[in-house]
Amino acid sequence: MSKKVGITGGIGTGKSFVAKVFKTMGIPFYDADKEAKSIMSESNTIRQAIQQAFGMDTYFEDGSLNRKLLASKVFNNQEQLAILNNIVHPVVIQTAKDWADKQTAVYSLKEAALLFESKSYTSLDYTIVVTAPLELRINRVMERDAVTREEVLHRMNSQMPEEEKIRMADFVIVNDEISPLLPQIELINRTIIKK
Repeated sequence: MSKKVGITGGIGTGKSFVAKVFKTMGIPFYDADKEAKSIMSESNTIRQAIQQAFGMDTYFEDGSLNRKLLASKVFNNQEQLAILNNIVHPVVIQTAKDWADKQTAVYSLKEAALLFESKSYTSLDYTIVVTAPLELRINRVMERDAVTREEVLHRMNSQMPEEEKIRMADFVIVNDEISPLLPQIELINRTIIKK
């Protein structure tokens, strides 16, 4: 049976980039955040639950999700965010599990921003955390999302602290633009294949 590996990291650490490197090495790859967006757009059950919890206007007339409005309702409200996560996460976690069970490679990789927070790491064999220095992370996100430093810091403060993720992880990749990435990735790849 294929081993299940999760990869995560705080905003701006470059976890998506690192996950893509694993993918180029032939590792089957599941993007939980992308899947969550797709489920919120395509599942009638999820749509109805979101509309019930957050209002009919969370979806446009054409059935597509009004992301901006939904984000504004949950962004600064931990209770509302928890309600949304309770609607979406169980479905995404189950979908990821079903996908991973079908994989035939030595291991498959699941990328998820909330790997530890959603408790989905409990069904995995190993976890990888991508880390980067704070200033570098802030600059990356400001550049990528065209947002202010304050907005980035606010997003970071709503996430699990990096030290906690590192403590819970089996492997850590440092993406600081100084330490070469490929040797770190190749070492983890070899270690998981051997285990």
